[in-house]
Amino acid sequence: MAENRFARTADRVAALQDVRAESLAGDVERFVRPERGGRMLDVGCGAGALTLALAPYADEVVGVDPVPELLVRARERAPGNATFLEADGVALPFPDESFDLAGTLRTLHHVPRPELVLAELTRVTKPGGLVLVVDQIAPVDPLEALAVDRFERARDPSHARLLADIDLRQLFEANELVLIRTHAQDEQRPLGAYLDLAGCEGSRRERAAALAPHGADTYTAVLGWYLLERAAPKDL
Repeated sequence: MAENRFARTADRVAALQDVRAESLAGDVERFVRPERGGRMLDVGCGAGALTLALAPYADEVVGVDPVPELLVRARERAPGNATFLEADGVALPFPDESFDLAGTLRTLHHVPRPELVLAELTRVTKPGGLVLVVDQIAPVDPLEALAVDRFERARDPSHARLLADIDLRQLFEANELVLIRTHAQDEQRPLGAYLDLAGCEGSRRERAAALAPHGADTYTAVLGWYLLERAAPKDL
C-alpha cells in the first residue's frame, strides 16, 4: 500500500524535500507568479513541499495527505499560516469554491483514479482561481511509457500510472480548466539514490535496477508543470 511505503520512508522524503526546497520555491515563483493573499491548498502534500513554497504568498495555506507520518514532518516545518490535515485527495473535506489556488505536486501518478483528484481540485477552487498540477509525465511512445511504468512499479508499489501530456490536457478540458501556461522540466535521478528513496531493497531492488530505462545509472524523468484557471460561470 502507498501509505506503508511512505510511512517507512517519511524521513527520506522529508530530507530530499529540504534539499529541493530553495529550488522549488524559485520554480513556483517563476512559473505560478502567485499574487499575495488569499487561501491556498496543497493536495497530496507529503512532508509539505508545495505547501511551504506557497506559504509566503498566502494568508492561509492548507496541506492534505493520507499519510500521518508525512504530516508529522510537514508540521515540523510549518510556518504560522500553514495547517495540515489527514485527508484523501479524492474526497476533500472542504466546501465548494474554498480556495484561491489549489495545487498538487508529484501526486497524480500514485492515484489509481487521478480524474477524481482533478475534479476535487476544481470543485474547491473559486471561479477565476488557479489550479497548479505538477507531475511526472509519460513518454509519448506507448511502449516506452509501458516500460517506464513497469520500472516505477518495481521500484515503488505505490506507483499507479504516469499520464501523458495529452491525457492531462483531456482531464483539464473535462473540468473546464483553462490552460494558462505549461512547462516541461527534465529531472536527473541517480538510480541508486532513487531506489533508496522508495526503500527499494533486496530482490525488488535487483528487479527494479534491471528494468531501469535504458539501463543507465541516471534516470531522466520529465516533470510537466501546468497552471490553469477555473473558468468563471457564463452569464445566462
